[in-house]
Amino acid sequence: MGNLLSFVDEPLSIGVVVIRIALAVVLGGLIGLERGVRSHPAGFRTHILVCVGACLAMLTNQFVYEGVASGVDPTRIGAQVISGIGFLGVGTIFMAGRNTVKGLTTAAGLWASGAIGLAIGIGFYIGAVVAAVIVLVVLGVFPAFENSVYRTARGIRLHVEFDSIESEKAFSSHVEKEGNIVKSKNVVTISNVAGEKCITSLYTIRLKRGIESDDFIETLVDMEGVREIEVQ
Repeated sequence: MGNLLSFVDEPLSIGVVVIRIALAVVLGGLIGLERGVRSHPAGFRTHILVCVGACLAMLTNQFVYEGVASGVDPTRIGAQVISGIGFLGVGTIFMAGRNTVKGLTTAAGLWASGAIGLAIGIGFYIGAVVAAVIVLVVLGVFPAFENSVYRTARGIRLHVEFDSIESEKAFSSHVEKEGNIVKSKNVVTISNVAGEKCITSLYTIRLKRGIESDDFIETLVDMEGVREIEVQ
């Protein structure tokens, strides 16, 4: 068990270096494949490079600790890797719509992949494997559970654009007529561009029990006067 928890019990050798880097390729690649299959910004190669790079950073730490200066902090380089991956993750985050952020999960996956690489690099194999399995479950299995919960959620927020005040009032009446509750309604903007009016409102709605949010929104999209609906 000792060599699973501490690099001190496993001195660096060519075999150890190869095993650790190979494991970083496998675990980082598995996480990257899951992201790539779902067409996310950082995929197979990116996650492998992050994981292998982090692994090499910790191998370098151990090399310095064992062969050059045994008094140095063996986690110093790894600490810089954790900070640096944060900047890489920022590149995968972007705005999609007015108030929707995409890429946060991919950025978190990159950061986790880097941490897994650090664990492999220092020889903490069991921690790396367990973490990789958990990351894969979170990325691959949890979305289905998450979506099922969101579909049956009774509280939703909608950003809606109308072509007139009358359309906005008709929308509110329709929502409440179906047995739902408009908990709050805020008219965000009223504009007149090139002779065309645009009223933008933000709704917080509590759905009637038994109604799924996806089905409810579909009934609203085709309403007269509704230009656009965005789920917040």
